[in-house]
Amino acid sequence: MTTFSLFDKSSKFDGIYAFFIVNRFQMLYLFFLMPTYLLHPFMIWGIVAMAVFSQLNIWLLCKWLESNYAKKGYQGFVELFGVRMVRLLTFIGLILILIKITVITLGYLEVIHDFIFPSMNSIWIILFILLTSSYVASLGMKNTIRFVVIVFLCVFWIIFLYYPFFIPPIAALHDLYPLIPTNWTTDSWKGLLLIWSSYSGPEYLICLIPWIKPQQKMRKYLTYANALSTSEYLLLFIASLFFFGSNYLSKSKYPIIHMIRYLQSPMFERLDIILISLHMFLLVFAISIFLLCIYGATRIILKKTSTQPSRMGFAVTCIMLFLCFVIVNNWIWSIEAEQNILLNIQIWLSGITYFIVPTFLLLLTKLKRRVKA
Repeated sequence: MTTFSLFDKSSKFDGIYAFFIVNRFQMLYLFFLMPTYLLHPFMIWGIVAMAVFSQLNIWLLCKWLESNYAKKGYQGFVELFGVRMVRLLTFIGLILILIKITVITLGYLEVIHDFIFPSMNSIWIILFILLTSSYVASLGMKNTIRFVVIVFLCVFWIIFLYYPFFIPPIAALHDLYPLIPTNWTTDSWKGLLLIWSSYSGPEYLICLIPWIKPQQKMRKYLTYANALSTSEYLLLFIASLFFFGSNYLSKSKYPIIHMIRYLQSPMFERLDIILISLHMFLLVFAISIFLLCIYGATRIILKKTSTQPSRMGFAVTCIMLFLCFVIVNNWIWSIEAEQNILLNIQIWLSGITYFIVPTFLLLLTKLKRRVKA
């Protein structure tokens, strides 16, 4: 029987893979909701401001990635925190990843159900997505990371489909006024929080350290990823303002998808189906990466890091994740009020972890160096 080597570290990837991963993580489900949360044209400056803060956070993260602790991978975390604290932090991280991937998956499930398969039982959609993700993850972390290149090429070009919304008669400059806020409300703060949460994703590189080459150019690649995500956020938000106007943006939960439905093509009747289908590549990639992280975290918590990964353990992890998706979908996500609560929890948690993780790791590393000195 062949060895089940999920976490083979025989080869490392260049920073360009970190660019692909970070950019696509920043373009997960939440960006579909962004126009509905932002509403007002002056929130364009909110995207720019959060991009600057995100860049500062990336700088802190890259400083830590260049440290000796980061280069040692799991052993570096043990030296930094100790075995018990690593297990505790891993358990907390496991919960955070589980919440994140559940919300993202069920969010995409809702999109698929509303726009493509309205009469199909959602359990079958969950099963198909998870089976595909489990297969990709079963090929190992190394091959899953390679898959991000295909994901990027499948999804990135979609942004160019929105160019008709930037030309008259749809585009009108008065739809971008006011650019200076005249009334700042609680909803405006919620919009900023959503933007910041959408920028989260770079912090998960700490889970992929053993597979990414430590190099000085990492900062450059992550900066490019952050800049590309910012450009996509701005283009999509401005396009939605041109098409709907700020007064009607709140009427649609997924304005970015609804806009595509109005485009006509001589080859395809419904471009929105193509857009959503291609985004499934991104969802499968995200689930695959997080599935491997969940299985790896479980091994750390159960003190199984010295043993080889087993097919049975991986299969049990996949089954438990499937049950989690089904339970949350049936008893929480299907109720609008509870769905909003879970979504808000995810937005807050993503924003908090993205803010805390790079700063906490860098400060602790510097403190550890001073103690040793």
